[in-house]
Amino acid sequence: MRSHRRGDDAAARRHVTRQDTRARHDPRAESAAGRLRSSGGRTAQGTDLVRPGKSGPALVVHGHCVWRARLALLALGASVAVPLAAAGLRSVLWVLVGVAGLALAAVGVWWVLAHTGVLRVLGAVLSVVAPVVVLTLYAVSGMLGPALVAVALWALAVTAARTALDPGPRDPAGRSGRSGRAVVEAPRHAWVLMNPRSGGGKVDRFHLADRARAAGCHVVLLDGGQDVTALARRAVTEGADLLAVAGGDGTQALVAEVAAGHDLPFLVIPAGTRNHFALDLGLDRDDPAAALDGLTDGVELRVDLGYAADRVFVNNASFGTYGFVVTDPAYRGAKSRTTLRTLPGLLTGEGAPTLRARADGVSVDGLRALLVSNNPYGRVVDAARPGRRERLDSGLLGVVCVRVGNTAQAARLVRGARSGGLVRVNAGEVVVEGDTAILPVGIDGEHVELPSPVVCRSAPGALRVRVPRRRPGARTPAGATADWPRVARLARGRTDQ
Repeated sequence: MRSHRRGDDAAARRHVTRQDTRARHDPRAESAAGRLRSSGGRTAQGTDLVRPGKSGPALVVHGHCVWRARLALLALGASVAVPLAAAGLRSVLWVLVGVAGLALAAVGVWWVLAHTGVLRVLGAVLSVVAPVVVLTLYAVSGMLGPALVAVALWALAVTAARTALDPGPRDPAGRSGRSGRAVVEAPRHAWVLMNPRSGGGKVDRFHLADRARAAGCHVVLLDGGQDVTALARRAVTEGADLLAVAGGDGTQALVAEVAAGHDLPFLVIPAGTRNHFALDLGLDRDDPAAALDGLTDGVELRVDLGYAADRVFVNNASFGTYGFVVTDPAYRGAKSRTTLRTLPGLLTGEGAPTLRARADGVSVDGLRALLVSNNPYGRVVDAARPGRRERLDSGLLGVVCVRVGNTAQAARLVRGARSGGLVRVNAGEVVVEGDTAILPVGIDGEHVELPSPVVCRSAPGALRVRVPRRRPGARTPAGATADWPRVARLARGRTDQ
């Protein structure tokens, strides 16, 4: 023990010496080194904090992170103090009233999804009336103002906590602090597949074919019935040095698999209806032609691909209810109507499908639906990036399991993760099983059938994606999960080793 302590002290002294050397040229380093000697590495206000590591280089804690941590704790405390000041211990009763309103709204939504006829109508009414009644009670009792202030303070606390733990900007398509390898020259034989029908005709509306040809690309227009994978492989055989797709996520996935298999760069042109993959890459879905800038003024990123058995997905693979819904031929033309028509039988009918899943040692059964995503999605309540992926290179699958089968389980969803109705797991591999030999699966919105069990896995860094250097989503701020014990330690100037 003494020898270890002497080693730690020596490392700290060496670090202070290095800080003193840099201080001749950097006043900030001088002040940091002085604080380290005078305070033993404890916090200082408004500047960077230098703390010697236990077995490595010193850690630097930015002063603004400390203040954000303190702001988070202050806002969290205030979010509790405001209703207490307004109503005393009765505020607990008002919290319970709010929770009851949320539970009734959840029940109403469940009735809408899982039933038909009168019960569906009642569910629609309940899902609207319950929150309105709660807000009315709050307003009549004078608690609406304090409740809104408390919610705003809680949101501020969570935001400050997340940015304190992870203050730096993050490229949605890369690791924090990495912006990819700069593109130094344009491809000589770029091949672009375009679907004129995708996205309501975006290819024609934005003149994508003409712009791609002007950029020196070979353009192939789909007219229906072609084998997209075969076309991409033929392009590689003919010497293509970049593959690109202007279309939806399903088509993007098919060509991305070929690009990954031949280690070719892949360009995403968001000409589909939703284009979630392009969104999480930071591309502008309202200006798909801007993606062509990636040919000459771009960066190249390494991102993951997901596999469901032998099928690639860039976004997600959906099992259970959604997997069955997309099998209906009417789904393409009327998604909402078809979903509402088929869900009751899938959720509460005698033949309702049930699933089982195993992910990194965690087993979950009795599932109604399961979503496996290429990198984890953010939570819906995440105000910064709701339902978005913070990164596409974590090497992990996001697994969201739903096992709500009746009204009581729907009401318990207000308890969050403790309800057991919604389970989230991040894993490198997940095995999905069903009660039938064949499982219908929605892969990036396309219907396929796979033999059970289905092994889903992540292929880390399998795809080279070329994106424009300037793109709107690349500067979206990110943050860590609001880990309150870590926030409290950071507020005291302490760091995790």
